[in-house]
Amino acid sequence: MSEINSPFPKLKLTVTGVFGDCYHGYKAGDEILLEDFTHPPKHFCLGLAHALFPVIYALSFGAKFGFRDNQRSLLVTCPDGGKLEFKAEILDKDDKVEILAKDPSHKFNPQKMIVEVVKAKGKCTFGYKVGDKWETLGLKCIPDFCGAAFHTAFPALFALNFGAKFFFMDDPDSVDTVTCPDGGNIVFKVTRVEEEKK
Repeated sequence: MSEINSPFPKLKLTVTGVFGDCYHGYKAGDEILLEDFTHPPKHFCLGLAHALFPVIYALSFGAKFGFRDNQRSLLVTCPDGGKLEFKAEILDKDDKVEILAKDPSHKFNPQKMIVEVVKAKGKCTFGYKVGDKWETLGLKCIPDFCGAAFHTAFPALFALNFGAKFFFMDDPDSVDTVTCPDGGNIVFKVTRVEEEKK
């Protein structure tokens, strides 16, 4: 495969803990470089990719985790019995780890989010139509919402909850391309709603 011409930053994964037998043979201290959040290396564990994707997606669009010593990093656990722990970090243009010191004033602050249907075609089992809206706070599941749709929307919800900005959108506090995995019949817009300060 030729080199990737990506507008997105590179990422580094470091194995920080091994707590079981992994047939990929990862060891503490191993480093894995990702060209960007869309291109895992050859033979990359898809279970890890599934758990990791919301994190690297969020980091790629500027999310900050104020409770971390480096706000531009996060730990991710292997979904297969927690056998491994990885630290995900974003790399700058010089391939150095981007560092932003812990925010001493950080407090838990889940963001208000709106999920809205912006396009509809074909048949939706749930009967969703353009204009349907749901509100959620932080990473809370939306009651009675389609599980497949929520699975697809979760990376956007996760990223927006931690301050990501989507530079390619008309409104960088939203993503309007979250597409139903069942035939693409429904497209959602996920928006972070800034609360008015009292």
